[in-house]
Amino acid sequence: MNDKLNITIRIANQAPISLSINREDEEVIRTAEYNLNRLWNSWSTKFKSKSPTEVLAMVAFRFAELFFTQAALAKDTEDALNSFEARLDEILLDVGRLAE
Repeated sequence: MNDKLNITIRIANQAPISLSINREDEEVIRTAEYNLNRLWNSWSTKFKSKSPTEVLAMVAFRFAELFFTQAALAKDTEDALNSFEARLDEILLDVGRLAE
């Protein structure tokens, strides 16, 4: 079975974009396309004085902001888990030494 899938997406009112993707990535890509277009449509209506390019730039910035916010939260979570794991290892090693 071919793990690649050829799809076409459309962002804002731009020309369609052809992509060759891994099949397992389709849902994420379709969800991203849907949500990007939903925000673009909303902001195009809300900011009528802005050009489509300006609105698209605003949308791109918002998604980048969300991405980097989530990346920072993931890093904080990873650091907390690593700290917890290190402390748990210390406790377990201390318990093991007491049992000897």
